[in-house]
Amino acid sequence: MPETSHNPLPLAGIKVLDLTLARAGPTAVRHLADWGADIIRVEPPGDGDGLAGARNGYDSANLHRNKRGIALNLKDDEARAAFLKLVETADVLVENMRVQVKHRLKVAPEDLRAINPRLVYASISGFGQTGPYATRGGVDQIAQGMGGLMSITGLPGQGPVRVGIPICDLTAGNLLALGIMMALFERVKTGRGKHVTTSLLESMVFMLDFQASRYLMAGEVAGQAGNDHPVNTPMGVFPASDKLINIAASSAKLWTNFCKAAGREDWLERPEWKTPKQRTADRPALNAAIAEVTRQHSAEWWIATLEEAGIPCGPVNDIAQVFADPQVAHLRMALPMGDTHVVDSAINIEGHETSVRRLPPELGQHSDEILLEAGISREAIAALRARNAVQ
Repeated sequence: MPETSHNPLPLAGIKVLDLTLARAGPTAVRHLADWGADIIRVEPPGDGDGLAGARNGYDSANLHRNKRGIALNLKDDEARAAFLKLVETADVLVENMRVQVKHRLKVAPEDLRAINPRLVYASISGFGQTGPYATRGGVDQIAQGMGGLMSITGLPGQGPVRVGIPICDLTAGNLLALGIMMALFERVKTGRGKHVTTSLLESMVFMLDFQASRYLMAGEVAGQAGNDHPVNTPMGVFPASDKLINIAASSAKLWTNFCKAAGREDWLERPEWKTPKQRTADRPALNAAIAEVTRQHSAEWWIATLEEAGIPCGPVNDIAQVFADPQVAHLRMALPMGDTHVVDSAINIEGHETSVRRLPPELGQHSDEILLEAGISREAIAALRARNAVQ
Protein backbone atom coordinates (compact mmCIF):
# COMPACT_ATOMS: atom_id res chain seq x y z
CA MET A 1 0.00 0.00 0.00
CA PRO A 2 1.21 3.58 -0.62
CA GLU A 3 2.58 5.63 2.25
CA THR A 4 0.05 7.25 4.57
CA SER A 5 0.38 9.15 7.83
CA HIS A 6 -0.73 5.97 9.61
CA ASN A 7 1.56 3.68 7.63
CA PRO A 8 4.81 5.54 6.92
CA LEU A 9 7.38 3.88 4.71
CA PRO A 10 10.42 2.36 6.49
CA LEU A 11 12.77 5.30 5.78
CA ALA A 12 10.30 8.07 6.57
CA GLY A 13 12.08 10.70 8.68
CA ILE A 14 15.52 10.08 7.11
CA LYS A 15 16.83 13.17 5.31
CA VAL A 16 19.26 12.59 2.45
CA LEU A 17 21.38 15.13 0.59
CA ASP A 18 21.86 13.81 -2.94
CA LEU A 19 24.91 15.26 -4.71
CA THR A 20 25.06 12.49 -7.30
CA LEU A 21 25.21 12.62 -11.08
CA ALA A 22 25.15 10.01 -13.86
CA ARG A 23 23.87 6.58 -12.71
CA ALA A 24 25.73 4.77 -9.93
CA GLY A 25 25.03 7.37 -7.24
CA PRO A 26 21.41 7.98 -8.29
CA THR A 27 20.83 4.21 -8.21
CA ALA A 28 21.80 4.16 -4.53
CA VAL A 29 19.62 7.17 -3.75
CA ARG A 30 16.66 5.69 -5.62
CA HIS A 31 16.46 2.87 -3.06
CA LEU A 32 16.25 5.44 -0.25
CA ALA A 33 13.75 7.58 -2.15
CA ASP A 34 11.41 4.70 -2.98
CA TRP A 35 11.27 3.61 0.64
CA GLY A 36 10.30 6.95 2.11
CA ALA A 37 13.43 9.04 2.77
CA ASP A 38 13.23 12.79 2.19
CA ILE A 39 15.65 13.26 -0.70
CA ILE A 40 17.05 16.70 -1.45
CA ARG A 41 18.80 16.64 -4.81
CA VAL A 42 21.53 19.29 -4.81
CA GLU A 43 22.62 20.41 -8.28
CA PRO A 44 24.64 23.33 -9.62
CA PRO A 45 22.68 26.16 -11.26
CA GLY A 46 22.54 26.06 -15.04
CA ASP A 47 20.88 23.70 -17.50
CA GLY A 48 21.46 20.47 -15.55
CA ASP A 49 24.09 17.80 -16.06
CA GLY A 50 22.37 16.11 -18.99
CA LEU A 51 24.07 12.79 -18.17
CA ALA A 52 20.76 10.99 -17.85
CA GLY A 53 19.12 12.72 -20.80
CA ALA A 54 16.18 15.10 -20.71
CA ARG A 55 14.64 15.66 -17.27
CA ASN A 56 11.33 14.23 -18.40
CA GLY A 57 13.02 11.46 -20.38
CA TYR A 58 12.87 7.76 -19.58
CA ASP A 59 16.31 7.60 -17.97
CA SER A 60 16.23 10.65 -15.71
CA ALA A 61 12.64 9.99 -14.67
CA ASN A 62 13.48 6.44 -13.69
CA LEU A 63 16.46 7.55 -11.58
CA HIS A 64 15.16 10.70 -9.91
CA ARG A 65 11.55 10.14 -8.85
CA ASN A 66 10.52 10.84 -5.24
CA LYS A 67 12.98 13.72 -4.72
CA ARG A 68 12.93 17.43 -4.06
CA GLY A 69 15.44 19.60 -5.87
CA ILE A 70 17.62 22.60 -5.03
CA ALA A 71 20.18 24.32 -7.27
CA LEU A 72 23.17 25.69 -5.32
CA ASN A 73 26.59 26.85 -6.50
CA LEU A 74 28.89 25.22 -3.95
CA LYS A 75 31.80 27.30 -5.27
CA ASP A 76 30.06 30.40 -3.86
CA ASP A 77 30.91 30.97 -0.18
CA GLU A 78 27.40 32.01 0.88
CA ALA A 79 25.73 29.27 -1.11
CA ARG A 80 28.12 26.78 0.47
CA ALA A 81 27.18 28.21 3.90
CA ALA A 82 23.53 27.58 3.02
CA PHE A 83 24.43 24.03 2.03
CA LEU A 84 26.13 23.51 5.39
CA LYS A 85 22.87 24.50 7.07
CA LEU A 86 21.27 21.59 5.25
CA VAL A 87 24.07 19.32 6.42
CA GLU A 88 23.32 20.16 10.07
CA THR A 89 20.03 18.24 9.98
CA ALA A 90 20.80 15.61 7.33
CA ASP A 91 21.10 11.91 8.09
CA VAL A 92 22.84 10.85 4.89
CA LEU A 93 24.88 12.52 2.14
CA VAL A 94 25.53 10.63 -1.10
CA GLU A 95 28.06 11.78 -3.69
CA ASN A 96 29.95 10.40 -6.66
CA MET A 97 32.34 13.26 -7.41
CA ARG A 98 35.93 12.61 -8.32
CA VAL A 99 37.86 12.24 -5.09
CA GLN A 100 39.74 15.53 -5.48
CA VAL A 101 36.58 17.55 -6.27
CA LYS A 102 34.89 17.11 -2.89
CA HIS A 103 38.11 18.22 -1.18
CA ARG A 104 38.35 21.25 -3.44
CA LEU A 105 34.73 22.19 -2.65
CA LYS A 106 35.35 21.50 1.06
CA VAL A 107 32.45 19.07 1.32
CA ALA A 108 34.56 15.97 2.07
CA PRO A 109 33.73 13.77 5.09
CA GLU A 110 36.23 15.52 7.36
CA ASP A 111 34.77 18.91 6.40
CA LEU A 112 31.24 17.91 7.39
CA ARG A 113 31.88 15.69 10.39
CA ALA A 114 32.47 18.66 12.71
CA ILE A 115 29.13 20.13 11.62
CA ASN A 116 27.15 16.91 11.97
CA PRO A 117 28.90 13.90 13.55
CA ARG A 118 25.75 11.79 12.98
CA LEU A 119 25.98 12.20 9.20
CA VAL A 120 26.42 9.01 7.17
CA TYR A 121 28.61 10.11 4.26
CA ALA A 122 28.39 7.76 1.26
CA SER A 123 30.72 7.85 -1.76
CA ILE A 124 30.92 6.06 -5.09
CA SER A 125 33.95 6.50 -7.32
CA GLY A 126 35.35 4.82 -10.38
CA PHE A 127 38.24 3.04 -8.69
CA GLY A 128 38.21 3.74 -4.94
CA GLN A 129 38.87 6.68 -2.65
CA THR A 130 42.58 5.81 -2.31
CA GLY A 131 45.20 4.02 -4.37
CA PRO A 132 47.00 4.62 -7.68
CA TYR A 133 43.77 5.11 -9.68
CA ALA A 134 41.86 7.13 -7.06
CA THR A 135 41.88 10.39 -9.01
CA ARG A 136 40.74 8.84 -12.28
CA GLY A 137 37.20 9.25 -13.52
CA GLY A 138 35.42 6.01 -14.26
CA VAL A 139 32.37 4.96 -16.25
CA ASP A 140 30.59 1.63 -16.48
CA GLN A 141 32.15 0.21 -19.63
CA ILE A 142 35.66 1.05 -18.45
CA ALA A 143 34.99 -0.89 -15.24
CA GLN A 144 33.46 -3.80 -17.18
CA GLY A 145 36.69 -4.08 -19.15
CA MET A 146 39.12 -3.54 -16.27
CA GLY A 147 37.11 -5.77 -13.94
CA GLY A 148 37.23 -8.80 -16.26
CA LEU A 149 33.54 -9.05 -17.17
CA MET A 150 34.00 -8.34 -20.87
CA SER A 151 36.56 -11.14 -21.14
CA ILE A 152 33.99 -13.75 -20.09
CA THR A 153 30.98 -12.31 -21.93
CA GLY A 154 30.05 -13.34 -25.47
CA LEU A 155 30.58 -16.37 -27.65
CA PRO A 156 33.86 -18.30 -27.56
CA GLY A 157 36.39 -16.61 -29.83
CA GLN A 158 34.15 -13.59 -30.38
CA GLY A 159 36.34 -11.17 -28.47
CA PRO A 160 35.30 -9.12 -25.43
CA VAL A 161 31.65 -8.04 -25.20
CA ARG A 162 30.05 -5.51 -22.85
CA VAL A 163 26.97 -6.55 -20.92
CA GLY A 164 23.78 -4.93 -22.22
CA ILE A 165 23.09 -2.99 -19.01
CA PRO A 166 25.37 -0.69 -16.95
CA ILE A 167 25.99 -3.48 -14.49
CA CYS A 168 28.92 -1.82 -12.67
CA ASP A 169 26.95 1.38 -12.10
CA LEU A 170 23.88 -0.50 -10.91
CA THR A 171 25.78 -2.90 -8.67
CA ALA A 172 27.84 -0.10 -7.10
CA GLY A 173 24.62 1.80 -6.40
CA ASN A 174 22.93 -1.24 -4.90
CA LEU A 175 25.92 -2.01 -2.69
CA LEU A 176 26.23 1.59 -1.53
CA ALA A 177 22.56 1.63 -0.52
CA LEU A 178 23.18 -1.54 1.51
CA GLY A 179 26.23 0.08 3.13
CA ILE A 180 24.20 3.17 4.02
CA MET A 181 21.63 0.99 5.77
CA MET A 182 24.38 -0.74 7.76
CA ALA A 183 25.86 2.61 8.79
CA LEU A 184 22.45 3.93 9.85
CA PHE A 185 21.89 0.79 11.91
CA GLU A 186 25.29 1.17 13.57
CA ARG A 187 24.51 4.84 14.28
CA VAL A 188 21.59 3.75 16.44
CA LYS A 189 24.15 2.14 18.77
CA THR A 190 27.02 4.63 18.51
CA GLY A 191 25.35 7.95 17.74
CA ARG A 192 27.94 8.63 15.04
CA GLY A 193 27.90 8.36 11.27
CA LYS A 194 30.55 6.66 9.16
CA HIS A 195 32.06 7.13 5.70
CA VAL A 196 30.69 4.37 3.44
CA THR A 197 32.38 3.81 0.09
CA THR A 198 32.40 1.55 -2.92
CA SER A 199 33.52 1.90 -6.51
CA LEU A 200 32.68 0.65 -9.97
CA LEU A 201 35.84 -1.46 -10.03
CA GLU A 202 35.22 -3.04 -6.61
CA SER A 203 31.62 -3.80 -7.49
CA MET A 204 32.66 -5.42 -10.76
CA VAL A 205 35.27 -7.66 -9.11
CA PHE A 206 32.70 -8.56 -6.45
CA MET A 207 30.19 -9.50 -9.16
CA LEU A 208 32.67 -11.87 -10.80
CA ASP A 209 31.74 -14.09 -7.83
CA PHE A 210 32.49 -17.77 -8.56
CA GLN A 211 34.48 -16.90 -11.67
CA ALA A 212 36.81 -14.87 -9.44
CA SER A 213 37.01 -17.52 -6.71
CA ARG A 214 37.60 -20.10 -9.44
CA TYR A 215 40.79 -18.21 -10.27
CA LEU A 216 41.75 -17.37 -6.68
CA MET A 217 41.34 -20.93 -5.44
CA ALA A 218 42.10 -23.05 -8.50
CA GLY A 219 44.11 -20.78 -10.79
CA GLU A 220 41.58 -21.18 -13.62
CA VAL A 221 41.16 -18.14 -15.87
CA ALA A 222 37.62 -18.31 -17.27
CA GLY A 223 36.95 -17.56 -20.92
CA GLN A 224 33.83 -16.89 -22.94
CA ALA A 225 31.12 -19.53 -22.78
CA GLY A 226 28.38 -17.77 -24.72
CA ASN A 227 24.91 -18.90 -23.69
CA ASP A 228 26.21 -22.02 -21.97
CA HIS A 229 26.95 -22.15 -18.27
CA PRO A 230 30.70 -21.92 -17.72
CA VAL A 231 30.99 -25.30 -15.97
CA ASN A 232 27.57 -27.03 -15.94
CA THR A 233 26.03 -28.96 -18.86
CA PRO A 234 23.39 -28.96 -20.24
CA MET A 235 22.50 -25.44 -19.23
CA GLY A 236 21.89 -22.90 -21.95
CA VAL A 237 19.77 -21.74 -24.88
CA PHE A 238 18.04 -24.23 -27.17
CA PRO A 239 15.69 -23.79 -30.16
CA ALA A 240 12.04 -24.73 -29.84
CA SER A 241 9.97 -24.81 -33.01
CA ASP A 242 8.89 -21.19 -32.58
CA LYS A 243 11.43 -19.41 -30.34
CA LEU A 244 14.44 -19.91 -28.11
CA ILE A 245 14.22 -21.32 -24.61
CA ASN A 246 16.59 -21.72 -21.69
CA ILE A 247 16.98 -25.17 -20.14
CA ALA A 248 18.95 -25.97 -16.97
CA ALA A 249 19.34 -29.72 -16.47
CA SER A 250 22.91 -30.19 -15.32
CA SER A 251 22.62 -32.13 -12.06
CA ALA A 252 22.37 -35.91 -12.08
CA LYS A 253 18.70 -35.87 -11.12
CA LEU A 254 17.74 -33.11 -13.55
CA TRP A 255 19.64 -34.78 -16.39
CA THR A 256 17.77 -38.03 -15.75
CA ASN A 257 14.42 -36.24 -15.64
CA PHE A 258 15.23 -34.28 -18.79
CA CYS A 259 16.12 -37.39 -20.77
CA LYS A 260 12.84 -39.00 -19.73
CA ALA A 261 10.79 -35.88 -20.52
CA ALA A 262 12.48 -35.56 -23.92
CA GLY A 263 11.82 -39.20 -24.74
CA ARG A 264 15.53 -39.93 -24.96
CA GLU A 265 16.20 -42.28 -22.06
CA ASP A 266 18.83 -43.89 -24.28
CA TRP A 267 21.04 -40.86 -23.57
CA LEU A 268 21.34 -42.06 -19.98
CA GLU A 269 23.30 -45.03 -21.27
CA ARG A 270 25.73 -43.05 -23.43
CA PRO A 271 29.15 -43.64 -21.79
CA GLU A 272 30.45 -40.20 -22.81
CA TRP A 273 27.50 -38.48 -21.04
CA LYS A 274 27.45 -40.48 -17.81
CA THR A 275 28.85 -37.82 -15.46
CA PRO A 276 28.53 -34.01 -15.30
CA LYS A 277 32.24 -33.67 -16.12
CA GLN A 278 31.88 -35.91 -19.17
CA ARG A 279 28.80 -34.03 -20.39
CA THR A 280 30.68 -30.73 -20.16
CA ALA A 281 33.68 -32.20 -21.98
CA ASP A 282 31.37 -33.32 -24.83
CA ARG A 283 29.19 -30.19 -24.70
CA PRO A 284 29.08 -29.38 -28.46
CA ALA A 285 27.79 -32.84 -29.38
CA LEU A 286 25.38 -32.95 -26.45
CA ASN A 287 23.95 -29.50 -27.21
CA ALA A 288 23.50 -30.40 -30.86
CA ALA A 289 21.63 -33.58 -29.93
CA ILE A 290 19.35 -31.69 -27.53
CA ALA A 291 18.66 -29.01 -30.15
CA GLU A 292 17.47 -31.64 -32.64
CA VAL A 293 14.91 -32.79 -30.06
CA THR A 294 13.78 -29.38 -28.80
CA ARG A 295 13.05 -28.20 -32.36
CA GLN A 296 10.23 -30.73 -32.55
CA HIS A 297 7.87 -28.84 -30.21
CA SER A 298 6.91 -25.28 -29.35
CA ALA A 299 8.38 -23.28 -26.50
CA GLU A 300 5.06 -23.45 -24.66
CA TRP A 301 5.02 -27.26 -24.96
CA TRP A 302 8.57 -27.58 -23.68
CA ILE A 303 8.07 -25.19 -20.78
CA ALA A 304 4.95 -27.05 -19.65
CA THR A 305 6.59 -30.46 -20.07
CA LEU A 306 9.85 -29.58 -18.37
CA GLU A 307 8.14 -27.67 -15.58
CA GLU A 308 6.05 -30.76 -14.82
CA ALA A 309 9.31 -32.76 -14.67
CA GLY A 310 10.81 -30.25 -12.23
CA ILE A 311 13.38 -28.90 -14.68
CA PRO A 312 14.10 -25.14 -14.65
CA CYS A 313 13.22 -23.64 -18.03
CA GLY A 314 11.82 -20.51 -19.58
CA PRO A 315 11.53 -18.46 -22.75
CA VAL A 316 14.14 -16.00 -24.03
CA ASN A 317 12.10 -12.78 -24.02
CA ASP A 318 12.70 -9.35 -25.46
CA ILE A 319 11.89 -6.43 -23.18
CA ALA A 320 8.35 -5.97 -24.50
CA GLN A 321 7.68 -9.65 -23.80
CA VAL A 322 9.10 -9.23 -20.29
CA PHE A 323 6.51 -6.64 -19.35
CA ALA A 324 3.75 -8.65 -21.03
CA ASP A 325 4.62 -11.67 -18.89
CA PRO A 326 1.84 -12.38 -16.36
CA GLN A 327 4.29 -12.98 -13.51
CA VAL A 328 6.07 -9.66 -14.14
CA ALA A 329 2.67 -7.95 -14.21
CA HIS A 330 1.72 -9.68 -10.96
CA LEU A 331 4.95 -8.47 -9.35
CA ARG A 332 4.05 -4.90 -10.42
CA MET A 333 7.48 -4.14 -11.84
CA ALA A 334 6.04 -1.38 -14.03
CA LEU A 335 5.45 1.37 -11.47
CA PRO A 336 2.81 3.97 -12.43
CA MET A 337 4.10 7.55 -12.65
CA GLY A 338 1.52 10.02 -13.92
CA ASP A 339 0.50 8.87 -17.39
CA THR A 340 3.51 6.58 -17.84
CA HIS A 341 5.53 3.99 -15.89
CA VAL A 342 9.02 3.56 -14.48
CA VAL A 343 10.76 0.46 -13.13
CA ASP A 344 9.65 -0.48 -9.62
CA SER A 345 11.85 -1.50 -6.73
CA ALA A 346 12.63 -5.23 -6.59
CA ILE A 347 12.48 -5.15 -2.77
CA ASN A 348 9.26 -6.18 -1.04
CA ILE A 349 8.50 -5.32 2.59
CA GLU A 350 5.40 -6.65 4.28
CA GLY A 351 2.78 -3.96 4.82
CA HIS A 352 4.30 -1.46 2.40
CA GLU A 353 4.24 -0.67 -1.28
CA THR A 354 6.43 1.72 -3.19
CA SER A 355 4.87 4.49 -5.27
CA VAL A 356 5.88 7.64 -7.10
CA ARG A 357 5.03 10.26 -4.49
CA ARG A 358 6.89 13.02 -6.35
CA LEU A 359 7.72 13.44 -10.01
CA PRO A 360 11.42 14.07 -10.74
CA PRO A 361 12.15 17.69 -9.77
CA GLU A 362 12.89 20.42 -12.25
CA LEU A 363 16.25 22.10 -11.69
CA GLY A 364 15.97 24.07 -8.45
CA GLN A 365 12.22 23.43 -8.20
CA HIS A 366 12.20 23.38 -4.38
CA SER A 367 15.12 25.73 -3.68
CA ASP A 368 13.16 28.31 -1.69
CA GLU A 369 11.19 25.69 0.22
CA ILE A 370 14.31 23.79 1.26
CA LEU A 371 16.31 26.87 2.22
CA LEU A 372 13.44 28.26 4.29
CA GLU A 373 13.20 24.92 6.12
CA ALA A 374 16.90 25.28 6.95
CA GLY A 375 16.23 28.64 8.62
CA ILE A 376 17.59 30.86 5.84
CA SER A 377 15.67 34.10 5.47
CA ARG A 378 13.87 35.18 2.33
CA GLU A 379 16.18 38.18 2.12
CA ALA A 380 19.26 35.93 2.18
CA ILE A 381 17.69 33.69 -0.46
CA ALA A 382 16.99 36.70 -2.65
CA ALA A 383 20.62 37.81 -2.30
CA LEU A 384 21.83 34.35 -3.33
CA ARG A 385 19.49 34.36 -6.29
CA ALA A 386 20.60 37.85 -7.37
CA ARG A 387 24.13 36.60 -8.04
CA ASN A 388 23.02 33.25 -9.48
CA ALA A 389 24.34 31.27 -6.50
CA VAL A 390 20.92 29.62 -6.16
CA GLN A 391 18.40 28.84 -8.86
